[in-house]
Order: sequence, then structure tokens, then C-alpha cells
Amino acid sequence: MKAIVVHGDRKNPELVWQDVSDVTFGPDEVLAAVRATAVNRADLWQARGNYPPPPGASDILGLEMAGVIEAVGADVSGWQVGDRVCALLPGGGYAQKAAIPADMLMPVPDAWTFEMGTAVPEVWFTAYVNLFLEGGLQAGETALIHAGASGVGTAAIQLARAAGATVFVTAGSEAKLAACRDLGAALAVNYKTQNFLDALLAATDDAGVDLILDPVGGGYLAKNVAALRPFGRLVNIGLLGGAMGELNMSHLLRKRLRLIGSTLRSRPVSEKTEITRQFTERFWPLLRDGRLRPIIDSAFPIEKAQAAHEYVAQNRNTGKVILAVS
Repeated sequence: MKAIVVHGDRKNPELVWQDVSDVTFGPDEVLAAVRATAVNRADLWQARGNYPPPPGASDILGLEMAGVIEAVGADVSGWQVGDRVCALLPGGGYAQKAAIPADMLMPVPDAWTFEMGTAVPEVWFTAYVNLFLEGGLQAGETALIHAGASGVGTAAIQLARAAGATVFVTAGSEAKLAACRDLGAALAVNYKTQNFLDALLAATDDAGVDLILDPVGGGYLAKNVAALRPFGRLVNIGLLGGAMGELNMSHLLRKRLRLIGSTLRSRPVSEKTEITRQFTERFWPLLRDGRLRPIIDSAFPIEKAQAAHEYVAQNRNTGKVILAVS
């Protein structure tokens, strides 16, 4: 089979579509032909040597897939050859074939393209886990979502709104702000031209918000803490703004805040299986009938994965960037 292999050095990785060894699959797994995968920030970091895959996972890039089952393991039930599926992966999506635990599979609706299917698992699971399982978001609460026009951001806006929360976002262009408003954001702040903390406090009569979902990290820490209301939760899922930040601990104590660090990729299969089950039960029907929708910015052929990575690195996308596999 063919897959993307990373050549070159960390500063200038080269992504090459080339022959690799065929993937094998176990008795509780299926072998699927990958028809589409997607670009995530983790792929960019891994290509530069900064985010190794979990032990035992494929070292091929790619954290999600959509495609067609080609073979099923001896212990698999409920799935058969020819089924259209999508799934979260610990790695291995940038390839013609992938081995997937059967309990991680979700059916791709007949009306959906494979591009739509692969736009769901990584970012929608990330948004779901961190809004609800980590952040405990409830109906009637308020949430601030940084990078609102990203793949995770566009999913998080929709999930929070579907759960009855009010959503505020930050983004870096007027077009991205407009896209966030279209998805239901009550306030969209251009972080390049505005102080998001001032804008948020003005919009909430200085009350702040209950939950913040943040991929930025250290550079936003002090403002995030100041933006939380009593008993608020800050869930950090990335370090785009750096790993170091200063914190006035008195705010943390006085407001009884919770600061939560979270990743998805390194969780064990058993935990990811439970996440898949919960997400499918609660939100898959809303995706299937169109009340929620995966947001796709653009699609590149897998052979042009290098260009797709550069596009995402430049923050040009609103929603997901897809890689089509032939």
C-alpha cells in the first residue's frame, strides 16, 4: 500500500506519498480502505518531530479516516465488508488502508461524502470531551471558545449551542468571525484588533464565563483566568501561544476555579471506545439529520499533503482541511 512518509529534517519536513508495508489487523479490528483523512495540528507537530505517536500506534500521520471496510477480524460482529465507516485513529490515516478497532467505528450516512465523514472524529470528539466530560458544560451556562473558526472551534460552537449554552469566540479575521456567528456564536472577537478580555467582560456585565476552551496556552493564561466567573473551568487543549504563563493564584482561590489540561490522542483504546459510544448516542443523530454539520474548508489530494500542511500552518482554514485518498 501507499502512505505519506516524512522525509527531511524537523525544520523542513517533506511529506512523500510512497510505498510502505501493508497494514495488518487483529481479530477485534477491521481493515478499511481509506477514502479520506484530514489535517490536524497534531500532524504538523508530529511531522516536525514534536509529537510522537502513543506506544504501539502507527507512526504514519493521520488521526481520523473515512472509507470502506475491506475485511473484518474473526471476533468482529455488527460490521461487514462494504460498510461505509469513519473513525478516530491514534495514527495511520495518511494511507490507503487502516486497521481500526471495531468498537471505534461509526457509520457514514448514505447521503454523506467520505470528506464529510472524516471531518467528524478528531475535532468533534475533542470538542465533546473537553466541553462536557472535562468541562462539565451545562444548559444555561456560557462558554468562550478560542480559535472559534478552527476545526475544533466550529464543532465546539455547534455542540455548545445544541446543549443550550451561550457561546463567545475569538478568531483572527472578519470572515472567520462571520462564520462563527453563522454557527451560533453570540459574540465574536477579533483577537488581532481587540482585547478579548475587555470585550468579553463588557458583553457579560463583568460576570465572565463558566467555561473556556483554549488551544492557545501560556500566552492567554492570565486573561483566561480573569475571564472566568466563580466556579469557572479553563480547559487547555493546546500550546499554540507557548507553554509558559503567569498566574495570580489569588484569582484561582477566590473564585474557586478549575484549570484542566487535556489531550485525546494518548488516551487508551478503552476510553476512546467509551467516548465514541457516548458521542454517537448523544450527538450523532443531530449530525445525521443535519441539525449539526461538519465544516469543511477545502480538500487536497493526499499526494499534496505538504501543501495542505502549509495551508493549515498559515491559519488560512475555517473548519477542516481534508485529504482525499484514491
